[in-house]
Amino acid sequence: MPPIFREKIMKTKKLLENNYTRPAEFLFIGFTDDLPLRITLFVVFFVVYTLTVAGNLGLIILVHIDSSLRNPMYYFLSNLSFLDFCYSTVITPKMLANFVASRRSISFQGWALQMFFFAYIADAECLLLAVMACDRYAAICLPLLYPTLMSPRVCLGLAVLACFSRSVTSLVHVSLTFRLPYCGSNVIDHFFCDIPPLLALSCSDTYINQMLLFTLCGFIQTGTFVVIFISYACILATVLRIKSSGSRSKTFSTCASHLVAVTLFYGTLLFMYLRPTARYYPALDKVVALFYTVVFPMFNPVIYSFRNKDMKHALTKLFKRQ
Repeated sequence: MPPIFREKIMKTKKLLENNYTRPAEFLFIGFTDDLPLRITLFVVFFVVYTLTVAGNLGLIILVHIDSSLRNPMYYFLSNLSFLDFCYSTVITPKMLANFVASRRSISFQGWALQMFFFAYIADAECLLLAVMACDRYAAICLPLLYPTLMSPRVCLGLAVLACFSRSVTSLVHVSLTFRLPYCGSNVIDHFFCDIPPLLALSCSDTYINQMLLFTLCGFIQTGTFVVIFISYACILATVLRIKSSGSRSKTFSTCASHLVAVTLFYGTLLFMYLRPTARYYPALDKVVALFYTVVFPMFNPVIYSFRNKDMKHALTKLFKRQ
């Protein structure tokens, strides 16, 4: 772009910044304006949310009432289920309400709260998945040291670190995003309070926000994914040395399902947040975001737990008591 035009654009932006007023609310475009289709989507995602809540809370309750499941693996799984429950609850109820509402809006303060909790839980889940991979590595590759490496105190410390260490980065994202001036439209082409669509509405330079988003998300998501990949690579190398074909196939099956779930979750996150804002495609981005905010929390209990022999045995005992 020629320098003269760049100067004119910057002058216009500065003029707008000096005269902007903070919007009282934002309006969601959502998925469609067709009422019958919105009703259909409401029913579908209401069922998805119900299954998500039932599956994740059911897993948490089962782990806490069955003494055979009181070990590090299931302790971390119950924490993952709690995060998935919170993750879905932060996004889905408001999305369901907007499917049947005539005015799909959210207040400025409501947007800030939803963005904070969404970013906080997403980062915490990435860290917890990495902790779970390290736990499986220690259990399979270092069985003699496992009781020491994963003592109750260590497990508690790791869970607390994963769940609460990301609050600072979430506060940074929210505070910097909401200090931006919004002097144009308050209509968001999305279904929840995500950072990139809001940056696109600002009439000031968002370079710092974009670089911060790229750097922090890249460090957290890429770093934890590398830890998970290395852990499972070591696990698979150890499993290949197992002589029993039954034990080997069982471990391969478990590792494969976990890796598929992790790859899909991380793939969608990296696709969404490691791109410049100029390359956002609202229609595609909404579909991708739907998977990691609404769909994956429903499947995680099945992928990580209910396919497990110990979990099936615990469920059988619970039903027999009834």
